[in-house]
Amino acid sequence: MGANISGAMVDRDEGGSPLKPRLGDIPESCAALVLALLDPPEICKLARVNRSFHGASSADFIWESKLPSNYIFIVEKVLRDPTLLSLQKKQLYAGLCRPNPFDAGRKEIWLDKNTGGVCLSISSKALTITGIDDRRYWTHISTEESRYPTVAYLQQIWWFQVDGEVEFGFPVGTYSLFFRLQLGKSSKRLGRRVCNSKHIHGWEIKPVRFQLTTSEGQSVESRCHLDNPGNWVLYRVGDFVVQNPNAFTNIKFSLTQIDCTHTKGGLCVDAALIYPTTVAKEIRSCS
Repeated sequence: MGANISGAMVDRDEGGSPLKPRLGDIPESCAALVLALLDPPEICKLARVNRSFHGASSADFIWESKLPSNYIFIVEKVLRDPTLLSLQKKQLYAGLCRPNPFDAGRKEIWLDKNTGGVCLSISSKALTITGIDDRRYWTHISTEESRYPTVAYLQQIWWFQVDGEVEFGFPVGTYSLFFRLQLGKSSKRLGRRVCNSKHIHGWEIKPVRFQLTTSEGQSVESRCHLDNPGNWVLYRVGDFVVQNPNAFTNIKFSLTQIDCTHTKGGLCVDAALIYPTTVAKEIRSCS
């Protein structure tokens, strides 16, 4: 009887010989161990191979290993929504990969979907901009080309200075900080994008200065001319290194052109962005 039962459970070919094991015969537990070694995009691709990999791809231990080491801090202290921790880790990862606003919508945090790296965006309204309340110099204009409803637009000024500061508990790693800027004011006309360059002037005379300092004593400074009118450009301020994931890192950064021998204008300031440096390289190469 035992032999008959054993033979009934083994798939055989037309000649009666046992078939070789197939990919679908792999137990979910083994498939999960394989998936845990892969990056999130590869996990999602293999989840479509068969039922075994599809079932294994939802295992919590797989996705918890892809979440950043500070994900509990992000959920509880930044987003202030501890109910997210009750989700399956795959759902939590997917939710954190979407832009998540905080600080009254003036900032956003998200995970890079390919690596799980923590990314931050600080809007123009969360930056300290000299003269921002004087409409002779600055205005906030509506846009569809930003993560945020508006960007800051400079018409003309002598003393140009934009300062920012953020304190955050980053995972260990190297990060890059950028300003997202555009010369000219873009809008839609008859369904087509147009850029008004009327107020662009002064940037070719002298370069702007970028500065970055951290609470750990790191300091970076660079200079460059703003160019490429009509296009949003990520200007790299500098990199910083986080070595202690249990401590908050305070980052101060600025963008200045304070030579008062000439005015400058026609600039849109969208946001400052912080990416893991490996992610930043991919973004720059695609832009």
